[in-house]
Amino acid sequence: MLGDATNWDEDAYRESLYKEREVQTRTVFRTAWAPSLSGCPESIVVASSDGSIASYSIASCISKLHSGYGNTKSLLAAEPHCFLQGHDGPTYDVKFFDAGDNTLLLSCGDDGHIRGWRWNECTDIEVPIYLQGSHIEPVMDLMNPQYKGPWGALSPIPENNAIATNAQSGSIFSAAGDSCAYCWDLESGKIKMVFKGHSDYLHCIVARNTVNQIITGSEDGTARIWDCKTGKCIQLLDPAKDNKKQKGNFSCVRCIALDASESWLACADGRSFSVWNLPASDFISRTLTRSSMQDMVFCDNQILGVGAEPLLTRFDIHGSILSEIQCAPQSAFSVAVHPSGVAAVGGYGGLVDVISQFGSHLCTFCCQYR
Repeated sequence: MLGDATNWDEDAYRESLYKEREVQTRTVFRTAWAPSLSGCPESIVVASSDGSIASYSIASCISKLHSGYGNTKSLLAAEPHCFLQGHDGPTYDVKFFDAGDNTLLLSCGDDGHIRGWRWNECTDIEVPIYLQGSHIEPVMDLMNPQYKGPWGALSPIPENNAIATNAQSGSIFSAAGDSCAYCWDLESGKIKMVFKGHSDYLHCIVARNTVNQIITGSEDGTARIWDCKTGKCIQLLDPAKDNKKQKGNFSCVRCIALDASESWLACADGRSFSVWNLPASDFISRTLTRSSMQDMVFCDNQILGVGAEPLLTRFDIHGSILSEIQCAPQSAFSVAVHPSGVAAVGGYGGLVDVISQFGSHLCTFCCQYR
């Protein structure tokens, strides 16, 4: 029996399809554990492909699972405690800038901006979630420079793919799409230094604050170590140098990780990653992986990695696999480890998987937005 199409709204139907597709393809690009007075993993901040930044209570997610809100057939749709519409276009990275009582939540994205919000304003929010988004004004808004071309035309604003911080010097470092890294002064909001040398856009950046250096990874297939005093590159790392000699074989440095002592560096280039001892400037090992590595982090003397398969893999310092844990995102872009050992994996589908230090799944949720 045919339905009555008299009141059919084609535009509304098309809009509903677009919205459903957007939800299905939403991607979590970064997860970051929020600071807490108890020292326990209480909440996690998520940066997503729709430009949003949202914080979620882990205790709330776990309690809802135990209350029957989630089951094996349907994932828990978690409501954030705080929701910010941070950027026009995807938000690629979030970091916390430790400034004592005035800790800042920093973010960067495809629009070329770095923005900062007071974290205590985010945690003390009393506005209903459906009214949140632009309810808190950022206290900091930095924009990458544009350059004049022929006839005075301005270049597009390059995106920011990652950020790093140095609280002692009051600096924010960004990995930009114009192949440069920038050092921003937090107090003045101005660029203190530009690091030039890569031949293609930057994917990642970490700060080695004990020796006043930064390390960048680029689409050009190299990682570079920079002196923050002079802005000069003091060491070039080429993880896949031997592979590049083979015709048609090229890999970018997609992610890098630095251990707590700032002595060990891991670089992921395509389906492999390499480990370096920085004080000795020694290459230690290179390990082949089944799929592309998209994020890594050190956990004590081990390396946790995620990539284009639904696995959280734990390696030793020489690249041997110690464990593999199934995780919810079919392709994962972020792994964040709390000091307690709890890991949060985020990726495709707007999914976040919280895994204990013993490998058990504490909760898995789908990021729910307004």
